This record gives sequence, C-alpha cells and structure tokens, in this order.
Amino acid sequence: MTGPGAGQDRDRAAAAAADLSGRRRFVRAGEEARRAALIEATLELIAEGGPAAATVRAIAARAGVTPGLIRHYFNTKEELVAAAHETLMTAMTEASEAVLETLPDDPTARLAGFVAGAVTAPVVDPRAMAQWAAAMQCVPRDPVMRRVHEITYLGFRDRLEALIAAALAQHGRPVAQARSLAIAGNALLDGLWIEAAALPDHFTEDELKSLTIKAFSRLLEIRLEES
Repeated sequence: MTGPGAGQDRDRAAAAAADLSGRRRFVRAGEEARRAALIEATLELIAEGGPAAATVRAIAARAGVTPGLIRHYFNTKEELVAAAHETLMTAMTEASEAVLETLPDDPTARLAGFVAGAVTAPVVDPRAMAQWAAAMQCVPRDPVMRRVHEITYLGFRDRLEALIAAALAQHGRPVAQARSLAIAGNALLDGLWIEAAALPDHFTEDELKSLTIKAFSRLLEIRLEES
C-alpha cells in the first residue's frame, strides 16, 4: 500500500510503539523503585530490631505495599534479607572507592586515600553497623547469606589487595605479599570501623584517619602520607 492511508498507518504504528516503549520503561522504573523500597524497609527493620523484626508483614507495611507483592520480587523473605545485605555491603565498598576519583595516579597516595575513606563517613555509620551486625547472625546458618557475604567481602578485599600490590611495586617490594597483607589490612579496617560506628562520639574523623594511616604504614612497612 502506497497511498495516504499507508502513511497514517505507519504513523499510528510508530506512535503505538513509542507509547508501548514508554510504558515499559515506566514499568521497569516503577518495579526497580518498589524493589529498592523493599530492600530499604528491610534494612531499616534489621537496624531497629535485628533479623527477627524484618517480618514479611512489617516489611510490607514499612514499604507501603501488600505482603503478597513481596513475592513478586523475592521468592522468600530470606532472599530479600540477603539482597538487603548485598545492597548494604556494596554501597559501603562503593563509598570507599569514590575517593579514588579525586586522587592522583600515585599508587601510595591512592592506597592511603582508600583506607582513610573506609573509616570515615559515609562508610562509618552507626545504622549501617547495626544492619551489618544483625545480618551477620544469619551468615553461619544461611547458605544464601553466606554466599552474599563471601562475594561482597571478597569484592572489597580484592580492591584493597590491588591497591596494596600497586604500592608494593612502586616501592620495589614483592607483590606476592599483597594477598596476606590485604587479609590483615581488611581485618584492621573492620575493627576500626566497628569501633568508630559503635562509639561515634569517642573518635574524631581526623583521629581515625591518622590511626588508620599509621597502622597501615607499619603493616606494609611503607610510609603512607596523611592527607
């Protein structure tokens, strides 16, 4: 068909396709927002009362949805709790990495900035620490939670290891030490993070940065500069 009707048909088809595409984008955006709301509600409840407080009914009420809608996004409550833990841990790693965007290419300076960022806001946060501590109760007995924790823990540790390896190479040190130093360094950061988040009024941000930089300098036997 090549007459005027063909052009009108094409216009209607194009308009329908555009409308459908727009609706699909809106639906996807809406679903992502609802899923994020369920995860945030779960994290809030866990922070307030531990995993036991994050019941399906309580999560739904906090997120402003019906309990049945949760099953649309997560097969079980345990799956939702695991997704919440993954979101929390990933966000903290990304916050630690964000500082790297402002630093020069010098490997030692980048390592110093990364570890300092891991013990300051927004990574250090009492609410996040409460969520982490509560979720960790599930890790030994829940294989899904254990897997999520393993992935997120290794994600952070691998990033730390790469930064340590680059700093070691810069100073002519064997990079084979990087893995063991990253394990020890991560444990050091965890301890300082817990202390700072549990007792935020007992430390200043500059004090924590200084403690961390000095501890890593001794651990790596490389002088890290405080910014």
